Amino acid sequence: MEKRKLQWHPAFGAALRITLKDEMEFLEMQEEYLLSKKPPQIDILIVKKLRNRPIKKAIGKIFRQHNIIEYKAPGDYLSINDFYKVYGYTCFYQSNTDRIKEIDPEELTITFACSRYPREMLKHLTEVRGIHAENRDKGIYYLIGDAIPMQLLITQELTQEENFWLKNLRMDLKAGREIQNIVAKYEQNRHSKDYAAVMDLITRANWKEMEADRKMCDALRELFAEELKEENEKGMERGIHLAKLIFKLSAQGSSDEEIAEKCDLPLEQVREILE
Repeated sequence: MEKRKLQWHPAFGAALRITLKDEMEFLEMQEEYLLSKKPPQIDILIVKKLRNRPIKKAIGKIFRQHNIIEYKAPGDYLSINDFYKVYGYTCFYQSNTDRIKEIDPEELTITFACSRYPREMLKHLTEVRGIHAENRDKGIYYLIGDAIPMQLLITQELTQEENFWLKNLRMDLKAGREIQNIVAKYEQNRHSKDYAAVMDLITRANWKEMEADRKMCDALRELFAEELKEENEKGMERGIHLAKLIFKLSAQGSSDEEIAEKCDLPLEQVREILE
C-alpha cells in the first residue's frame, strides 16, 4: 500500500460527529475553524444551537455555547506549549468579534483530546497555574482551577459504548476479533460519509494487521465489492436512461451531431449507441 501521511484530523472530526450523532441536530460543528483570514486555526469548533440544551454524551456534558477542541493524533503528545496555544486561540476567538462580549466569556469551553496522558503538561498546570485534573468518567478528566471550563479526553480510555469510533481511531489495532468487530459496525453504516472517512483512516493506519488477517481482507474485499456493484448498477440505470433519450431524439429527426450536443456526449459514442 502506498505510504503517505495519515490525515487523522478529518477522521477525528467524523468520529466526533458519530459519537454525538444523537445531538448533532442541536450542534453546529466546524472543522479547522479559521480565527482570521490566515492561520492560526482551531482544530474543531462546536457551537450549540440551543444554549440551554444539555448534551447527554459524557464527552459533551461540559459543553457550553462555544466549545474549542484540540486534537492530537496517535503518536503525538499534548505539550505545555499546546495548552497555551489553544488557550490563546480561545481568547482570540472570544475577542475577534464586532461587539464587546458578542461571545460571552462564560460560554466558552476547551477540550483537549489525545491518546496518551500528558503528565508533563498537567504537572506544569498544577505547579504554575493551580489547575488539577479530576477524573469524571473513563478517559474524561476535568481541568479544575481556571475560569474557562476545560476537559482532557484520553481517547484510548474512553468507553466503547459511547465512544466506539473515537476510541478505535488508533494505529495499534489487533487482527482478529477487534478488527472484525470494527468492520462489522462499519458495514451497518457504510452509506454514511462520516463512517467511511473514519473507516478509511483506520484501514490505512492498521493495514499490516488487516492484511495479516486473511478473513479480514476477504471481508473488506467483499464489502467494497458490494459498494462497487451498487455503483455499477447506478451507472447502468443512468446509461439506460441516456440511451432512451438518444433513441427518442433520433426518432424525432435530430442529427447525430445535435444529439451529441444535447446529451453532452462525444459524437462517436452517440453513433455507437444508435448502431
